Amino acid sequence: MPSSGKTRIAIPMPHSLDPEYAERAIPQYERAIMQAGGEPVRIALDQTPAQVMTVIEGCDGVLLPGSKADVDPAAFGAARSLQTAAPDPGRDGVDNLLLRDAYSHRKPILGICYGLQSLNVYRGGSLIQHIPDFLPEELRARVNHEAGKKVAVAHAVEVEKNSRLAQVLGEENLIVPVNSSHHQSADAIGEGLRIAAHCREDGIIEALEGTDPDHFVLAVQWHPERSVDLDEPSRDIFRALIEAAAKRQFDLERKA
Repeated sequence: MPSSGKTRIAIPMPHSLDPEYAERAIPQYERAIMQAGGEPVRIALDQTPAQVMTVIEGCDGVLLPGSKADVDPAAFGAARSLQTAAPDPGRDGVDNLLLRDAYSHRKPILGICYGLQSLNVYRGGSLIQHIPDFLPEELRARVNHEAGKKVAVAHAVEVEKNSRLAQVLGEENLIVPVNSSHHQSADAIGEGLRIAAHCREDGIIEALEGTDPDHFVLAVQWHPERSVDLDEPSRDIFRALIEAAAKRQFDLERKA
């Protein structure tokens, strides 16, 4: 897509209260964006809203990364589970600014793990606070959704046939092996979103996407940034974000 410059993707720092974790986690997202042809733009979490808006004004898309925090259950009207991790108000505040800007200006959005949960709650949805407490006893041991980096493939994801995600991955990749590092997942789906994939073994929601065909909104519960060197589906997800952002940028330049 012709453009006057690199496609810039805003990425909030993963955590405001643990800078060591945040600095360790963000490079893999940045690398995935660069491999796909984009330019990552770090969004610090200690800025005023006005400062954040100044930075993201020049960005063409948004990537919401994972986090060690959990979204505050008060945001979706629920009591806190004993298994729910402490919230990160700094991260949540910046996520909300990024999402508000992205929806206002139709900037492409990609959410990963916590990013999916943040997006769903922003759109009025809710979360399962601890997957083992939600699943029937006979399903709890089938998948370890908290397997983390130690397990390259935790389970298989089944992609909905007519979804945007299916278009991104290709019809030959409707069953995708993925890694997994989460204990929460989407429950009630937010406004303007729909389910794009489930865990094949236990039915947990593994991807959401926007219902507006003219606005790229995609969120996955797994971590494709960890496997961009290993499989094409992971690379396809980041390429789709960059292509959508580049198209938007090109269309704006053409109208100017």
